[in-house]
Amino acid sequence: MAKSARLSGFPERLPAERVIEKSIIDVLEHTFALHGYSALNHRAVEPISQLAKDGEIDKEIFAVSRLHSEGTERNPLGLHFDLTVPLARFIADNANELSFPFKAARVQPVWRGERPQQGRYREFIQADIDVIAEAELPGHFEVEIPLAVADAFSRLAPLGVPGVKIVVNDRRLLEGFARGIGLTNIQAVLRCLDKYDKIGPAEVGKLLAAEADADEEQQRLCLELAAIESDSPDFADDVRALGVEHPLLDEGLQSLTTMLRAAHGRAPGVVVAQLKIARGLDYYTGAVYETQLIGHEELGSVASGGRYDSLVTVGKKSYPGVGMSIGVSRLMAFILDADSGIKATRGTPSVVVVAVTDEDKRSEADEVATALRARDIACEVSPSAAKFGKQIRYAERREIPFVWFTDGESGHEIKDIRSGEQTSADPATWVPVEADRLPRVYRD
Repeated sequence: MAKSARLSGFPERLPAERVIEKSIIDVLEHTFALHGYSALNHRAVEPISQLAKDGEIDKEIFAVSRLHSEGTERNPLGLHFDLTVPLARFIADNANELSFPFKAARVQPVWRGERPQQGRYREFIQADIDVIAEAELPGHFEVEIPLAVADAFSRLAPLGVPGVKIVVNDRRLLEGFARGIGLTNIQAVLRCLDKYDKIGPAEVGKLLAAEADADEEQQRLCLELAAIESDSPDFADDVRALGVEHPLLDEGLQSLTTMLRAAHGRAPGVVVAQLKIARGLDYYTGAVYETQLIGHEELGSVASGGRYDSLVTVGKKSYPGVGMSIGVSRLMAFILDADSGIKATRGTPSVVVVAVTDEDKRSEADEVATALRARDIACEVSPSAAKFGKQIRYAERREIPFVWFTDGESGHEIKDIRSGEQTSADPATWVPVEADRLPRVYRD
């Protein structure tokens, strides 16, 4: 096949890049398991009727059909654009088989037909954790979710991923505050506040007047609320000082204060109340989260989510949940930047190339490789019985650190091609140092 044009927004990693990406995924899956989340893998497609919002076909949905389908598909399918819609369907399909609260983890691709740009792709990997409950979701899960994500990022730090700030708010707090000052178009208020960082407070004030019918006093109060930011539970005093009262406001304040108090003890400085964030999606009903890479805020949120009380309904039963999604591909956009200094020691899993003296003796090299693999040492046999210098250069090009010779002066010998040191070796006992055994991720 001739060389093809690249498809914009559909990244394919080179081997060393994939080593880095896989290392991140391994850390995330390990952390999720430590916190008790069961691994799931959703199917790639869902009925478009389930993916489309309010019955409208979203422009970002990729439709899927057979090339030779006859006529119009009765139940057209689309690729899922997030992992929340598939989870809701999975819960509905399997509610009788699951034990609640159910903790789910998924790390897999999603597809979204948006305009590609740095950190935004059309096919990308998300890592999601969610807790789904039956009827009632205990509030402490709204605390556990961001702390599990904070733990995951702390474990990514040795790979060179910067620290994070998880900014949190509560939709009940925002709605209660809006109602307490006499505003009734709550969705409009949320949409306006969510643009605070993009357009600034003055423009948000104008939007509140135009879209939420807010007078000057209501605008002032909303903007003062939006300016409150703190990693201490004492932020509640600043909210109270604005003199607004409403039962929903009390509920949201109590929940957010509890979260900040717990986070202050377990991950100091990581979780920050930021009362301007609202998250655009309508289904959030409680806590909402966004995550910024410290020093790289221009990438936008690398992990986000919130609480949703009515996403999953089966008959008369409601299954509330709370979750967060980490953008693995967005993280990779930072990591693959030349300035990040994050690299892999090699792209191939092989730690040894077994040299071939001549083609008639290839079976000897194969026997060495078999013995090494039996002890979980990744290796490969040289593709040709060329001069040893050429076989060594083959290993160098693939960044494989060792070359094995079956007929050295003392019999079997192994050469570290980085240092030039060559020593006797036994296929039944030789092991590489741990740092060489597998490709590693490091930072310059």
